[in-house]
Formats: sequence, structure tokens, C-alpha cells
Amino acid sequence: MLWERALVQWPEDGIPDHAASWLMATAKHVAVDRYRRSVNLNRKLVEVAHRENLTRPDEEGPMSVVDDRLDTAVSDDLLRLIFIACHPVLSSDSHVALTLRTVAGLRRPEIARAFLVSEATVGQRISRAKKTLTDRNVRFELPAAHQLPERLGAVLAVIYLIFNEGYSATAGSDWMRPALCNDALRLSRLVTRLQPDQAEAHGLLALLELQASRIPARSDPAGDPVLLDDQDRRSWDQLLIRRGLGALRVAEDLGGGPYTVQAAIAACHARARSVESTDWRRVSALYTVLYYLQPSPVVLLNRAVAVAMAEGAERGLEVVARLRDEPSLAAYPQLAAVRATLLQRLGRFPEAAQQFRRAAAEMTNDSQRRLFLRQAESGIHTSSDDMP
Repeated sequence: MLWERALVQWPEDGIPDHAASWLMATAKHVAVDRYRRSVNLNRKLVEVAHRENLTRPDEEGPMSVVDDRLDTAVSDDLLRLIFIACHPVLSSDSHVALTLRTVAGLRRPEIARAFLVSEATVGQRISRAKKTLTDRNVRFELPAAHQLPERLGAVLAVIYLIFNEGYSATAGSDWMRPALCNDALRLSRLVTRLQPDQAEAHGLLALLELQASRIPARSDPAGDPVLLDDQDRRSWDQLLIRRGLGALRVAEDLGGGPYTVQAAIAACHARARSVESTDWRRVSALYTVLYYLQPSPVVLLNRAVAVAMAEGAERGLEVVARLRDEPSLAAYPQLAAVRATLLQRLGRFPEAAQQFRRAAAEMTNDSQRRLFLRQAESGIHTSSDDMP
């Protein structure tokens, strides 16, 4: 500030005879002006806080209270709504389901697939969430800045599931819904700016950037699926890969968690020049870590694919066999698809065709159903890229 004044004034008025004295006097005037503005601002803030009845016992000053009330850090309308809807008074499953339905606009079948539960269960969760909010008289308002971290986990889960629905649509004729992927990417980038010290915010962003990099190669001109084995990796978006790897480094430096581990798995694919050159043993090990952090039958199913690639289809089938009686996967088409793939690699073609037909019967997305039926007839195996 001081040197800026000198650079503006001296060329016009000339350099003063006593430049050092001029600088000292100017510095004094600047300091006095800043002090007066600070005192005036503090007085105004006290007036605002008193008028709005904004008090908090642990406040450090009126700025802390007014700042929270006037906070505009969450400038995006959709992200603001997600933070508002993810109220901590609700259980994790309930507020995520409610937010996906009311804010993100996903339908019950899409939410049911995300949670591996029935549509009726989703409906009950949403109804209970609405009733809880009503009974508790919860105000529909943006939380203060210091309260955002306690809602971050739910917000990240919503963004993650929005992206998943875009990456592999539950139903309809489209294999993907890129607009949802773009929305999720945009929201994830905003969250990392809003919460830059949160490892999992960066972990989720890394995962979405890396997964999104494959979107240009995941469908042919007719919109039909192109699986990982057949994708032209030269069409993968290198800018998104660089962004994803950069976000992954930040997440790992901050500690990371389940999203960071998933991003590390995606990074193994992004770094490999082919399916064969992928470090499948590392992928398998990362799925083991992920299962420890976030136990899920879907994680085990993914690990089965990695084990099969690293150690052989027979070993992969052994892992899949452990999921035979898992109730949440009873009508999950990808379980049959994985089993079919591994049977086919072992040359057990009639059994593989039967499993592909079963997967097609359980699939609600038209493109994926046709894919499974073609595989049943032609013997083309399913790629690990399109496992759950």
C-alpha cells in the first residue's frame, strides 16, 4: 500500500526532498486510517449483532457471529441445498436418501440400487426422515460455517451417488447420464474449495476426476457400452487424469479414507497402458484395505475381479462363492455378470451363458441388458471396468 502511493504520487509531484520522512508520515496516516475503519466496522457489527439478536457464548467477537449469519461460502444453489438437507438429526442412510430424492432428483429405484435395498425400504427411510424433521421442528437453513464439517460426510455420499448414477444408469435406454457426472464433478470441486483441509473431500474429487476421464471411451457412436478391455485409452481425458492424480496426492498427504482408497484404485487403471499391464495385485490389495475401512459385499465382488486378474479366474470364483448367500446381492445383476465372466475365462461356456442371461433378466438398464445378452451369445467377457 505504502509503495503503491509513492509510485503513483512521486511521478506526478516529484520525489520529495526528504523521502524517508515522507514515507514515515504516509505510513502513520495509513495506520490511523486503518485503525479508524476497524473501530467503525466493529461498532457497526455490534449494532447488527444486537439488532439481529445474534449471540453465542463462545464467540470471539461480533464478526464471528455476523460472519456465520451472512456466510456466502456455499455460493452454489444445489450444493447449498444439499448441505441444508443433510441435517445431523437424521441417520446417515435417511438424510442421504432424502437428499438424493428431494434435492438431486433421483428416483426410488436409483436410490434403492445405491443402497442395495428395496424401493419400499427407500420409501420408508424418506418418510421417516421427513417425519423426524417435522417432529424436531428443524429449520430449513444453511448451517453456520463452523457446522459444515459435521455434514460433510453426508454431502460427499450424496455427490458420490449422483456420479455413480450418471456413470452407470439404473434404468432407461442410456448407458450413461453424463449430465449427472458433470454435476457431481462440479459439486465435488466446490466442496474441496469450501473445505480444503478435509482429506476425503479431495479423495472423492480424485475418484470422480479419474473415473470421468474414461467417459469418452465408454460408449460407441450408437451409445452402446464399450468395456475396459476394448476402450481406446488414447481417448481418455488426460487433463482429468492429471487433475485426479493431483487431488489424490493431496488426499493422501492429508490422511485419506475410503474415497481416497477408491481413487488409488482408479489411479492404477489411469496409469496403465493396457488391461494386461495394470497392477492387479495392488488393486486387489487396495480392495482389501477398502473392505477393512468400509465393509460391503460390493467391495468383495470388486476384489474378486482383481483377484481373478492377478491370480487366475479360479481364485476369483472362490471369492465370488463367499457371496452366494449374501441377501443384498440376491437380485444384483453384476454378481451374475462377474460369475459369468470368470466361468467364461475357464472355458465353461454353457454355465457362463446361463449366468449372463440371469444378469440380463435382473438388469433394468436397456443398454446393459442388451450387452449381457450379446455376451451370452458371443462369448465376449465382461470387463472389470464395469463391475460395481
